[in-house]
Amino acid sequence: MASIKQDIQYKLKRLNPLEWIIVINIVVYIVGFLMTQILKVDESLNWLKLPTDFFEFIYKPWTILTYGFVHYGFIHILFNLLVLFFVSKIILNLFKPKMALSIYFLGIIFGGLTFLLVYNVLPNGILNPAIGLVGASAGVRALLIFICAYMPQTEVRLAFWNIKLMYIGIALVIIDIIGLWSTNQGGSVAHLGGSLLGYVYAAQLAKGTDIGTGFERFMEWIENLFKTKKRSPLKTVYKGKSNTVAGHNKKEFNEFNKQKQIDLILDKIGKSGYESLTKEEKEFLFKVGKQ
Repeated sequence: MASIKQDIQYKLKRLNPLEWIIVINIVVYIVGFLMTQILKVDESLNWLKLPTDFFEFIYKPWTILTYGFVHYGFIHILFNLLVLFFVSKIILNLFKPKMALSIYFLGIIFGGLTFLLVYNVLPNGILNPAIGLVGASAGVRALLIFICAYMPQTEVRLAFWNIKLMYIGIALVIIDIIGLWSTNQGGSVAHLGGSLLGYVYAAQLAKGTDIGTGFERFMEWIENLFKTKKRSPLKTVYKGKSNTVAGHNKKEFNEFNKQKQIDLILDKIGKSGYESLTKEEKEFLFKVGKQ
């Protein structure tokens, strides 16, 4: 029993940030399922769902994020989390985890805002009734379209064929546009909002602008709220040789060089695609993605 517990703890420690999102989604789904099936609580996760009415949303502002962790159907959560798992393996080999989280959460937020805008501005006569929005699809779409737009010429294997990422991105957008005339109209609206965020993020990043830096700072601020500051005991300080390079310590200098190399490789991917990288460059990205 102890070995199973240690094995679980070991695996949890090795999860990347997007895999933690998958775990949280599964936990929320199980809690909602148990409350519905055992405790017979209808709409058990209603307080996490993004409402359709804007004035109701004002009283539940947290739902612009929490709706992305709510799934009522097994197929819905299974598809979303499988796609998120495979996308995480690609994006975290190329970009830092905080950027991936920014794209994901900004996709959730923008998808939710698009949903609210459409359902509170357009006439009710052209919209299907909706009781709210749930699901991680907008965030997943944002990550997918970001990858497809940033590395459009890169080919991936689908069944028996190699296909460029740009065509996968185009197909996803077309599917969601068609979905505007389906019963899941609200979901398709949110998907398109997330897709637009992913495309704009990739286009701006290709120009050298990371539009997610502000959200990254917000995440760091939240993270610091939960950190406990520990007072270090007094230590005797001995003067020795300077370990600095150009005014920075060795660790800072190495981090700077590593980030510079990552930026150069990403520029190369943006211009010529992933397949243009040398074996050494691919191994370097894979190693950095595991850190």
